[in-house]
Amino acid sequence: MKTLPRRALSIALAPPLYALLLGLGLVSLGWNLIAMLLYPVLPPDTARPLGRRVIAGAYRLFWAIASVTGMMRIDARCLDALRDERGLILAANHPTMLDALLLVARLPRSACIMKAGLMKNVFLGAGARLAHYIRNDSAHTMVRLAVHDLRRGGQLVIFPEGTRTVTPPLNPFCSGVTLIAKLAQAPIQTVFIDTDSPYLGKGWPLWRVPPLPLVFTLRLGERFAPTPNSAALLLQIEQYFRHAMTQSATEAPTECKNLRAPISS
Repeated sequence: MKTLPRRALSIALAPPLYALLLGLGLVSLGWNLIAMLLYPVLPPDTARPLGRRVIAGAYRLFWAIASVTGMMRIDARCLDALRDERGLILAANHPTMLDALLLVARLPRSACIMKAGLMKNVFLGAGARLAHYIRNDSAHTMVRLAVHDLRRGGQLVIFPEGTRTVTPPLNPFCSGVTLIAKLAQAPIQTVFIDTDSPYLGKGWPLWRVPPLPLVFTLRLGERFAPTPNSAALLLQIEQYFRHAMTQSATEAPTECKNLRAPISS
C-alpha cells in the first residue's frame, strides 16, 4: 500500500482531528457541569481523587483515539512506572499546549499548576476545582497548596519555563519548583517531551492545520533531590535540561527512553 505524503495525510486527517478536539471539548463541558454540582457537597478526600481520575481517564481516551486513527503517534509509556509513586514532582519542558494532557493522562494522582484565569473557564474550571488543581495567581498560596498536596501523597506536574517555549530549546526557568521541593521534601523527576510538531506551540492558533500525524515521545531524565539552596538547584536543573535537549537534538529519535538516574544532590 502506497504511503501518502505528509501534506496529503495532513489534509485527510484534519477533519477527524478537529472532530476529536470538539468531542474532547464537549466531554469537558459535560464533566464540568457535573463537577460544578459535586464540588459543594463532596469532601476534599473524595473529590480530589475522583476529579483527578476522571480527567486522566478522559485525556487517556483522547490520546487512544488519536493514536488508533493515525492522527498522532504517542509514546508516553515511561510514565507508567511513576503512576503510584507518592509525593513526587514532575518537571517537564513545555513545547505545546498539549503537554499537560500527555502527563496527566498517565498520572491519575497528579495535580497541575494552572493559570488562575483557567479556573473560571467553562470547559476546565469546575473540574479543576474538584480535582484540587493549584492556581498560580498568588505565589505564596501556590507554593503552600502544592506543598500540602505533595505531603498528602499527591504528585505535582509543573513546567518550570512558566509558559510554552518561546525561545527553543527552552525558556529561562521560573523560581518555584525547587522551593516547593525543598518545603515538601519531594524529589523532582525530570521529563523530556520531544515533538516534531509546532501545533499549539506559542503563536500557533488552534484552527491552523498542523503537519500530521503529530508525534510525541516522552523520556524520563535524571531525578533531583531537594536541597537547602533552592536557587542553586533551579540553575542546576535548567542547565541539565539545556544540555540534555541540545544533545538529544543531534541524536536519532528513540522510543520512550527511560533515562532515570539515581537521585542526585
